[in-house]
Amino acid sequence: MDQNQTEERRAFMKRSMVAGAVVVGSLGFVGATTHSHARGAPSGNGVVVGRSKKTEILYQKTQHWEQYYRTAL
Repeated sequence: MDQNQTEERRAFMKRSMVAGAVVVGSLGFVGATTHSHARGAPSGNGVVVGRSKKTEILYQKTQHWEQYYRTAL
């Protein structure tokens, strides 16, 4: 092996080590800043995420709701 090949190898190793450090650092940053929620925990907008098979009923259709929707539109 001559001197030129050795220098090329060293330069390649330096570049690959820097690239690896950047990847590891960015993955660590993303992992530290990402919020993880357990299943069933409320998300940022107040919606609870779960696996319930029940249908969600937001309101009962009543005379008061009908009057509200007529006046709101």
